[in-house]
Amino acid sequence: MDSILVTGNGPLNGQIPIAGAKNACLTLMPATLLSEEPLTLTNAPRLSDIKTMTQLLQSLGAEVSSLQDGQVQAMSSHNIDNHVAEYDIVRKMRASNLVLGPMLARLGQAVVSLPGGCAIGARPMDLHIHGLEALGAEIELKEGYLHAKAPRGLKGAEIELSFASVGATENIMMAATLAKGTTVIRNAAREPEIVDLADCLKKMGAHIDGAGSSSIIIEGVDRLHGATHPVVTDRIELGTYMLAPAICGGEVELLGGRMDLVGAFAEKLDQAGINVSETDKGLLVSRNNGRVKAVDVTTEPFPGFPTDLQAQMMALMCTAEGTSVLEEKIFENRFMHAPELTRMGANIEVHGGTATVTGVERLKGAPVMATDLRASVSLILAGLAAEGETLVNRVYHLDRGYEHVVRKFSGVGAKIERIKGS
Repeated sequence: MDSILVTGNGPLNGQIPIAGAKNACLTLMPATLLSEEPLTLTNAPRLSDIKTMTQLLQSLGAEVSSLQDGQVQAMSSHNIDNHVAEYDIVRKMRASNLVLGPMLARLGQAVVSLPGGCAIGARPMDLHIHGLEALGAEIELKEGYLHAKAPRGLKGAEIELSFASVGATENIMMAATLAKGTTVIRNAAREPEIVDLADCLKKMGAHIDGAGSSSIIIEGVDRLHGATHPVVTDRIELGTYMLAPAICGGEVELLGGRMDLVGAFAEKLDQAGINVSETDKGLLVSRNNGRVKAVDVTTEPFPGFPTDLQAQMMALMCTAEGTSVLEEKIFENRFMHAPELTRMGANIEVHGGTATVTGVERLKGAPVMATDLRASVSLILAGLAAEGETLVNRVYHLDRGYEHVVRKFSGVGAKIERIKGS
């Protein structure tokens, strides 16, 4: 199994290109199931999760071609001959459940295994199921599979989510595009990935208003057509690399970065003493001399502080001046990186959904274990700021969300290498 060796090497300087958003692309790809005509995505990230979604779509009968070194995904679902999303594929990735809504809408039936992914909490399917049932679907759980059918077709409905779930909003929105009548999703998720999906669906002929707000209105149409759509910039990759000069010092420009994607996160960096400014090409991040200031963080749905940047922010707070409190309100069990950071000399106390971090002057390199996708990169960031060598083991999680991570860090002066396992 591969590992990554990081050696603390001082300030970082240069440019890092930011890829298209993993979470957006994984949502856009199932949208091909809504139409017989081709859907082409540009600016696609080159990640193992994208390959997993490709395998899933192909298993259903879709044609998927990866072009231009993986940055273009050309798809066609004119011949869907299978409506069963098997466990062996779905278990690898949570986003696999997003084939449920499109298949129900177009085929009138779907059998989808309960999903897998990172071990960061239960993340139940209840909201997806309740929303689709409100549209007229009949759904039954049998032997780990959701058996869904819509014998009379889907019909528009008013749906109020008890939590602003991104996945449930996406599944319901895609299904509603082909439902008869009007669907209103209240307490909808507001993430940029929701807006990106709506933009793509509208290019395919859907009638959608309100994406990016808490109330989304979808007028169902009889059919959708093909389209070409660029995947939005990955705000989580953007935030992660913004932390590189924050934790190491130096000045790094994030190419393709946009402030509107990371507003709450950038505000916390500003409070910590990190400079963030917009340029013609993206965002410029720099840190003045001296330690950063401790700041408190509470994860919230967009536009709040993203849960997917909590682990990376904790790495920064480990060497901050003062004590910070990080409160996780999205997923339970998302502080598994804390014991690994403690192995590097961090002072962290975890009580339930709250972590209290008292900054130390310097971390020390150590062998550590990655527990999930975002924890993986938080340990790399910590290693960049630590004395000596840090060996991050079990980094297969990393390939699910960060393309060319060693190349990108090396390009700004980091001393980092991937060590192939046996």
